[in-house]
Amino acid sequence: MGKLKFGYGWAVKWILAALLIAAGILMLLNSGVVVYATTGLAVILFSALRVVPLMKTLKKEVLRTMNLIEIIFDFIIGGVMVFVAFSGKWSDNFWIAMYGYLLAFFLLSRSVIYLVSMYYFDEKTEATKFWMHLIFFALGPVVLTLTILKNSTGVDIISLLIWALFIFALGGAVYLGYDGYGGYKKYRETSKKLNTEKQPPKEAPVEKEIPKPVADEVKQDETYVN
Repeated sequence: MGKLKFGYGWAVKWILAALLIAAGILMLLNSGVVVYATTGLAVILFSALRVVPLMKTLKKEVLRTMNLIEIIFDFIIGGVMVFVAFSGKWSDNFWIAMYGYLLAFFLLSRSVIYLVSMYYFDEKTEATKFWMHLIFFALGPVVLTLTILKNSTGVDIISLLIWALFIFALGGAVYLGYDGYGGYKKYRETSKKLNTEKQPPKEAPVEKEIPKPVADEVKQDETYVN
């Protein structure tokens, strides 16, 4: 039996699922600071982790320049959001409105640069990525409109997004939990193989040769000599 490999990714996924549920509950209890901090950290990670792979794989210099400028602005947006969240300024009316403008800028800049790269610079793409950016392109004006109409409606964008983020957190937790279940199932199957005693190979039964009957000797006619 070869060396068995144990994977513990299922445990990490279950922990992350629990953290997502906790984050979703915290959003409901203290919506402003959690929404600001979560969005800011997500934008920072999205920007920072894309830099090296993106710059290495884009073929045209103009595309590298466009995406690098976008990443710099996105990083600034994320940094501002995190600062506002942990400085306690998120409850000011100015920063509540500014959240909507920053989020709308992020969604529109990402989707516009993607569509321009695909249409004008012949950048190849896949269906999932295409539809995701179309959703970004549609959400940007919606967020911007809701932010502008806050004074007339009395509802800020953070209060509207809190339930969407809560549902997203629960959906992510369910996905991670299910994926972790599959990993744990494989882990238990590997443990079962480890604890199963190796049975010695059964020896093939030796067939005993059955003695063949001796053929009757043919009686030869006796020859008499006179």
